[in-house]
Amino acid sequence: MAAVTARLRAAAVSCAVVLALAAVAPRPAAGILDPVDFLALQAVRRSLDDMPGSAFFDGWDFTADPCGFPGVFCDGDRVASLSLGDPRAGSPGLTGRLDPALGRLSALTELSLVPGRVEGELPSTLASCSNLRFLAVSKNLISGTIPDGLGALANLRTLDLSFNQISGAVPPSLASLPSVTNLILCHNQLTGGVPAFPDSSPLLRLDLKHNALAGGVPPSLPAGLQYLSLAANKLSGTVDQVLPRLTRLNFLDLSMNQLEGPIPASVFALPLSVLQLQRNFFAGPVQPANDVTIPVVDLSYNRFWGQLSPLLAGVGQLYLNNNRFTGEVPSRLVQELVGSGGLQVLYLQHNFLTGIEISPSSSLPSTVSLCLMYNCMVPPVYAPCPIKAGSQNTRPADQCPEWRG
Repeated sequence: MAAVTARLRAAAVSCAVVLALAAVAPRPAAGILDPVDFLALQAVRRSLDDMPGSAFFDGWDFTADPCGFPGVFCDGDRVASLSLGDPRAGSPGLTGRLDPALGRLSALTELSLVPGRVEGELPSTLASCSNLRFLAVSKNLISGTIPDGLGALANLRTLDLSFNQISGAVPPSLASLPSVTNLILCHNQLTGGVPAFPDSSPLLRLDLKHNALAGGVPPSLPAGLQYLSLAANKLSGTVDQVLPRLTRLNFLDLSMNQLEGPIPASVFALPLSVLQLQRNFFAGPVQPANDVTIPVVDLSYNRFWGQLSPLLAGVGQLYLNNNRFTGEVPSRLVQELVGSGGLQVLYLQHNFLTGIEISPSSSLPSTVSLCLMYNCMVPPVYAPCPIKAGSQNTRPADQCPEWRG
């Protein structure tokens, strides 16, 4: 009996030792993370490297739990979020390519890539990440076209592919994404037209500036848009039937296109912080219905004509230069400028203005900028103008009807 007891005690001690060792010994990573996700992360690591000065991947040791890697966030045994690269400002970023194995991370909800020199195409396999809500890979060297399959990501809310070398058309399927609120594709080489959006689109921000898009501005832009930038493309046609529908805009930039026609008065009543329509072929009078309080209004380098409206006096920075405005500068604009009101910048150069009520002895506040060069008048006060304004103070007399008379 004593011998049996001794053997039982020995066995108990042996089991205790084994359990203790198991508690402190590292568990194999494949047993912690889903094997498919584990292999996918290994493929991602093989396809990317740190740029000189970056040490992001120093923490990716596959003998440890990948859920503890920098940039890897897990929900249970699945990768839920992947942030590739050191997010701190000034980090050199990564180089290499995005591996198609990313599409095997089927529980992924967020994928981001810091600015760097990652090249190649955006993997079409990302369309398999049906839970993806956030995809941002801006400021790299990604090329090729936008995978049409991204339009099947019903949960996608933000798509940011900006500042890359992506070409081809914007897939129409992106416009039909049922959850997307931010579509940021600016500074690429996209061609074709601006896609048409359904009325039900929840889109709030559409940024397509600095591409090579052509055609007109579609009349079916989402009515709930708050930010719209289509600048620096090759867009043409009119916008007077489009803009009045976008009553929630707080930022509008259509500059550097080939747009034409009038600007509806309702645009100046929008809750905008910035209105940029410069360098187009817009024409007609500028006639807001009420006082305009938009901080920045740039209508320069167009073909606007008629008299200046005093209702523009509430603007902070007003650029009306290089148009065809005539008549005298409204006294209300002068009062806001000279009296240190809200108007800080008033550029009126290269028009056909005939006068301004301001004393030659007036001293402009140092905080304001006024330019009157190359109009049908001699500027009554000295005010330094931008270099682009040229060196001629007045227009030739044969260009000024009143002077010819």
